[in-house]
Amino acid sequence: MSTPAGPSLRSWSVLFCLAVSLSGCVQKAPPELLQAVETLDRQLVADRGAEYAPEEYARFVERWVAVKGRILSEDDVIRWPWEANALAADLRKVQEEGARAVTAAAQRKEAERLEAEESLAMLQRRLRVFAGRLDGMGGRMVLGQKPIETELLVRQARSFFEQGLFSRSVRAAQEAALLMDDQTTTLNTELGRYADEQRIGGWRRMVRRTVEWSRAHQSAAIVVSKADRRLTLYRNGRPVVSYPVRLGYNGFLEKRYQGDGATPEGQYRVIKKRDRGQTQFYRALLLDYPNVQDRRRFRQARLDGAIPVEAFIGGQIEIHGEDNLSLSQTLGCLMLENRQIDALFEATEVGTPVTIIAATELANPVALALAELERFRAGEDPGDQYAEDPDAQSQDVPDETVERG
Repeated sequence: MSTPAGPSLRSWSVLFCLAVSLSGCVQKAPPELLQAVETLDRQLVADRGAEYAPEEYARFVERWVAVKGRILSEDDVIRWPWEANALAADLRKVQEEGARAVTAAAQRKEAERLEAEESLAMLQRRLRVFAGRLDGMGGRMVLGQKPIETELLVRQARSFFEQGLFSRSVRAAQEAALLMDDQTTTLNTELGRYADEQRIGGWRRMVRRTVEWSRAHQSAAIVVSKADRRLTLYRNGRPVVSYPVRLGYNGFLEKRYQGDGATPEGQYRVIKKRDRGQTQFYRALLLDYPNVQDRRRFRQARLDGAIPVEAFIGGQIEIHGEDNLSLSQTLGCLMLENRQIDALFEATEVGTPVTIIAATELANPVALALAELERFRAGEDPGDQYAEDPDAQSQDVPDETVERG
């Protein structure tokens, strides 16, 4: 009786091949595909995909979490060689979702960057014009701390932009723009009379009366335009010299009481000539402020509650030189250079009329500045409508030109 033969060589070969085939059916995620998806994940975190593409990013994360869970749970699952690798297929879908999220985030981030860049550029241009016009019309004292707050907000918007925080940059820019809108409203309230045709008509008549008086009396007369910051000397009804003049620190406002820094408006006369040693300044022409009209306005303003109850009307308004420059910046006087007050001192007498008006033309520097700021508020970019220096206005009477004889 023969013993059963052991497994033949053919049988061992079949078993070996089957084992090899089975071991090849353990489903694995392709490493290069896995690495590509992980790279997309890191890129989306770095590019703030959750902020710029929330829906696309959420879909990517949902798929990616699910596939990662399957990779861990099916690490040793064996399938037949002819079965498709489902993990690889799902990873490709995750990769497609991630690529879409990256593209959407990049597009929206760039759109936000462009919006922030445009907003910041417009804001910086507006601030540059705003600050220039504000200084030109002496409006900083009217607005208090708001111009400083605006400049800080613009710096903040620029800083956010440089850090790539575009939405925060836009919000800071919008806040600064609103603050400038508010200041524009205040300036229009305080200085809108410079664009008031009826008021300007009244000031023109005042100037005309002064010039006619000079012609009729063959004498000197002085006209000061606050908008132009110009003092013009007339003789025999003709302009003979024109000087730039400095006003009080709130000089463009109507003077209401002592200490407000405003330069008065009205028709005055020189009541005293103060030479060197008789004034705290170099030389001075003292005016008869307050006159009857000033006192009447003061009483009415106090009754209306427009000025403090304890306020005084003040006085000592002069046309003077520069010896006490620091003090001159706190008063409502008119200041010339010393050589100019020398010439004016010699050309005038006690009793010389001095008419101080806000403006004589609708197209005056203050009105133009207010109109420009208003266009910015309306969302327009008007550009430079007039010279940066409000003093650089064409004059019919050249500086330092005096008629002799």
